[in-house]
Amino acid sequence: MSSRIPLPYSQRVIELFKNPVNLGKMEDATVFAQAGSPACGDMIAFYLKIDEKNEKIVKSSFESFGCASNIATASEVTIMIQNKTLQEVWNISWKDVSKALGGLPKIKNHCGTLAVGALQRAIRRYYTTIKKEIPEWLPNEYTKDEKHAMEEEELAKKLAKKYNLSV
Repeated sequence: MSSRIPLPYSQRVIELFKNPVNLGKMEDATVFAQAGSPACGDMIAFYLKIDEKNEKIVKSSFESFGCASNIATASEVTIMIQNKTLQEVWNISWKDVSKALGGLPKIKNHCGTLAVGALQRAIRRYYTTIKKEIPEWLPNEYTKDEKHAMEEEELAKKLAKKYNLSV
């Protein structure tokens, strides 16, 4: 008999875990960003195809290494951002993602934060390395979600160094 109690996932989380939408690497992406680390257990990579004239996301996809919540949040984000401007998308929060999923178990809220952090990193990368023009609405400081993503990566590097692993 197992002592593990199953997490109370919503039907939407289970649906997107079993049948993720927009899963896979995008070869013709305008920009790519990732957050997390396989060494820590969760990683999300986002690929965005951007209509540069209108600054609108015309296509998005993701790759995920992680749990059901990680896969479902990344998939839900790709659905939420379709045909929206980068400015509209920038304001999506992990709470918006969780709400769209019918809620996440509290222990899995970090998956929403990681997904939003990766998305925001992709948008920031677009403006800093591709467009090379920062819009007024994009904050100079990293957001809480971007910082969370960077902290997870830093932790993975420290653990890898401690245990002589490659990350």
